[in-house]
Amino acid sequence: MAETFRGRPPEFALILAEILAYLETLGPVHADAVQVGVFLKSDRKLAEVRPKSRWLSCNLYLPRELDDARVARHLRLSAARVVNEVKLRSVDDVDDQLRAWLAEAFDEATD
Repeated sequence: MAETFRGRPPEFALILAEILAYLETLGPVHADAVQVGVFLKSDRKLAEVRPKSRWLSCNLYLPRELDDARVARHLRLSAARVVNEVKLRSVDDVDDQLRAWLAEAFDEATD
């Protein structure tokens, strides 16, 4: 994962670590580091964390669109899956609300 965050603000790696630490309390999770970011999976993909120039994009795979000011955009993949993009700038952004969304995504990705 070091390659994914090379040349990026150190805060980005701390945010990802906080997300992973929380997800691991829910059950097994696999982090697949690729060139564009880190894909987080249970039985299926539940989220993607992608570094941008000024924030970390956390794309949550959920069965619904989130109606919240923190959600920058939605992308409907199918009738049952929507990607909700949340911009994260600090570890403090990994709060109870984000944890609830991560838990929902984890549940949806787990058989």
